[in-house]
Amino acid sequence: MTPLASSKRLVVKIGSSILVDEAKGEIRRDWLNALADDVARLHKGIDGRGGCEVVLVSSGAIRLGRTHLKLAVGTLKLEESQAAAATGQIQLAHAYQAALARHGITVAQVLLTLDDSEERRRYLNARQTMATLLGLGAVPVINENDTVATDEIRFGDNDRLGARVAEMISADTLVLLSDIDGLYTGDPRSDASAKFIPEIREITPEIEAMGGSAASEMSNGGMVTKLMAGRIAMAAGCRMAIADGRAVGALGALIEGTARCSWFLPEASPLSARKKWIKGSLKTAGSLTVDDGAVKALSAGKSLLPAGVTEIEGEFKRGDVVDVKDRAGRLLARGLVAYAADDARRIAGRKSAEIERLLGFRGRDEIVHRDDLVVE
Repeated sequence: MTPLASSKRLVVKIGSSILVDEAKGEIRRDWLNALADDVARLHKGIDGRGGCEVVLVSSGAIRLGRTHLKLAVGTLKLEESQAAAATGQIQLAHAYQAALARHGITVAQVLLTLDDSEERRRYLNARQTMATLLGLGAVPVINENDTVATDEIRFGDNDRLGARVAEMISADTLVLLSDIDGLYTGDPRSDASAKFIPEIREITPEIEAMGGSAASEMSNGGMVTKLMAGRIAMAAGCRMAIADGRAVGALGALIEGTARCSWFLPEASPLSARKKWIKGSLKTAGSLTVDDGAVKALSAGKSLLPAGVTEIEGEFKRGDVVDVKDRAGRLLARGLVAYAADDARRIAGRKSAEIERLLGFRGRDEIVHRDDLVVE
């Protein structure tokens, strides 16, 4: 079974140069429909296996918008890029909606910047939104929020955004569909002696030196941004492939294992990498003391509910790392808390069904979810 066929949560990054016809400045409808067919196949499940959750990170809004606005050929000013993005994003979202609607799949548009993946509170909000959408069977289509971004437009970083999204949702696989079939020792377009590298287990200085620059006006990325994405993905325990996505049915060929690509393979799985990060936090923001029932639940691999919390120490924010202790003060676990300290104190010892009445909003049922918890 190929890595894609066995994936449980997949992020596919789609470059402008493969989604948009360069001469016409229009979406390649046959290509997009084939992609939608392959996404639907993954959603349903392959060879009797459970379905795969899919997130699409798509470039193309600026290119579509500049065509629609009839902007001159050449480098756009920042404000022109932002205007093009605002117009093209509507066309892009509609195209994905129409393509996946043929399979009864709901599309959700999510606009992010790199800041949304690096500022803790925004990161948690985006992560929870995407997890909810995936749980409801939707396919999030993500793009940079180009109408408010600056550096993201100038440097075009959807490769790295794709990796950040994969990290954010604990995806096991990231695929970068571009106009090259993988990593080479040099640029194969200009170096006939460049050798293809099928597997990378560590991004060394020698590997980094193989990066090049953007190959076309339509794509602001290049091998440099793909290697940066590889570093982020591997650190998160997510395997990543660089593949040539120009042919109709390119994703399907990867599913079948008939397409050549370069795989970046991490040592750890997404969950173990995430928990290793939690466990390795040098400083915690507070602690939760739990009762005997919660101690048993944690030892059985369950989440920590508010009902089991008897005492709270510290002034932490939502998403901070906290210690979990028993009544004797023994460290039981460490995890990412789902509520800020003041809210946590209001719901401590109470049932999850009471959270909305106590806080005025409906948050998570768990004060620390088991996926965010490392038991000592």
